[in-house]
Parts: sequence; C-alpha cells; structure tokens
Amino acid sequence: MSSSTPETFRAAVLTISDSSARGERADASGPAVAGALEEHHFTVIESRVVADDHGAIQKAIVELARKARLVVTTGGTGISARDVTPEATRSVCGRMLDGVSERMRREGEKKTLFAVLSRGLCGVCGTSVVLNLPGSPTGAVESLQAVIDVLPHAIQILAGKTEHMSN
Repeated sequence: MSSSTPETFRAAVLTISDSSARGERADASGPAVAGALEEHHFTVIESRVVADDHGAIQKAIVELARKARLVVTTGGTGISARDVTPEATRSVCGRMLDGVSERMRREGEKKTLFAVLSRGLCGVCGTSVVLNLPGSPTGAVESLQAVIDVLPHAIQILAGKTEHMSN
C-alpha cells in the first residue's frame, strides 16, 4: 500500500433508534457517518436502522461484521434505560479496544462536557472492528473524526497484515 493510494475498506453503518426504526423520524446520523467514512476512503456497503433492542443490535452487528471490515453504530450510547448499544456490542466482541473509545471521549470533551456521559465502545467482532458513536449527527461525525486515522491500521492487523507500518 502506498501513501498516495490509500487502501479502501468495506464499512457498514448501523443506526440504533426506536423512532427511526418505527419510521417516525428520518435517520440523519447514519447518512452523516456514511459520508464521513467515504471521505476517508471507506466504501459503505450497507446501512441499516434497528430499534434500541439488545437482541436486534447484536444480530445486526454480527451480520454486518461478516460483510464489512468496519461496523460503525450510531445511537444508543447514552445513559437512558433504552440505551443498550454498548452492552450489545460487548456481548458480540471478543476483545475491546478501550483506547479508541477513550480517545473519542477525550476529544469530545473539548467541545462539550457531556461527552463524558457517552458509553460508546470499540471492539473486535471476528475480523472486524465495531465502533459505537453517539446518536446526534454532529457528535457521531466528530467522534468518528477523532479516531478514523487509527482504524485502517487496526483493520489491517485483523486481516493478518502484522508488519509495522510507518506513520
């Protein structure tokens, strides 16, 4: 891979929202995240919307991780009773990438004190990276921007490309 031609990775976007799943509100976060991914040389192969339901989130993450090297979720990372995305993510990820979620919160805190209330996680499901983002379009894109530069390296390691890459 040369630095002038970045490798393109397959990504999937999963919006977790009761109101969007019921068709009561248009999904704004999913398209915003998809656009940011495409700007960073990811090909978004699928976007889905599911309700804030533990089982539905688990199932969707596993299905999408079979198709894409990166599964990005948006929504369900707060502290309300219906916010179960982190729990569903942890249940399907064999390993967690705590530094990634820590960086998102650290960078988010520079813009809003409430970033520390986000419970979003990052983990490994099979050979794919799963990244939880907040539900607001702005928060989701800003959180993604905080970590997007490390994601290709993580994906390459999971694909077995373990030689050290220079920065």
